[in-house]
Amino acid sequence: MPVNISAYQSIQATLVDQGVTLIAVSKTKPKEELMELYTLGHRSFGENYVQELVDKAAALPKDIQWHFIGHLQSNKVKYIAPFVFMIHGVDSEKLLQEINKQAVKQNRIIDCLLQVHIATEETKFGFDGPALHELLMSGRIASYTNIRIRGLMGMASFSEDQALLSQEFYTLKTYFDKAQQAFPDGSFDTLSMGMSSDYALAISKGSTMVRIGSLLFGARNYPAPK
Repeated sequence: MPVNISAYQSIQATLVDQGVTLIAVSKTKPKEELMELYTLGHRSFGENYVQELVDKAAALPKDIQWHFIGHLQSNKVKYIAPFVFMIHGVDSEKLLQEINKQAVKQNRIIDCLLQVHIATEETKFGFDGPALHELLMSGRIASYTNIRIRGLMGMASFSEDQALLSQEFYTLKTYFDKAQQAFPDGSFDTLSMGMSSDYALAISKGSTMVRIGSLLFGARNYPAPK
């Protein structure tokens, strides 16, 4: 399926008016489809798999801002540390430590979002509220000299229950507002929540960044089972 250019242009125009950043989630999609959006001026793309991200970054224009939005294992940080623009799913302090270690090696500052668990599904990752508060109030983040914590990220439940989703987004926005107090310099400015099915609701609850894939690229191209 070709990229839905009209959907992209409509969504992007709406988000620009609202001051919301669009991350085009391009996982499993061929490089040619990413280039269709690139030629329209889009630069922010999101990938879930380290090897796929590394391969695309090597082959595509260098001014693309690559967002890693999947669950990141500590032993794979080194592969994306040289070029990644932002890591969304920082779900533990151990991972934070490894990102900082690899950023030091690359002499880079890497922007990160702390992932908060707000969904009903236990399979999703992230800090809970008390753990997030403890980390932010402890002062330990200051020791991670090559990381810049830009905000929070969360994934709502896989549900059509609008009241449930609304409550989960509200919870994350509440955490975000409280967390901002630990960053008086204004650098903590990004709340990444909302995907193709729920981005409008997420924006109404305070999202500043949405991750949209299927509305732009169609269904994922997963390999057939062997």
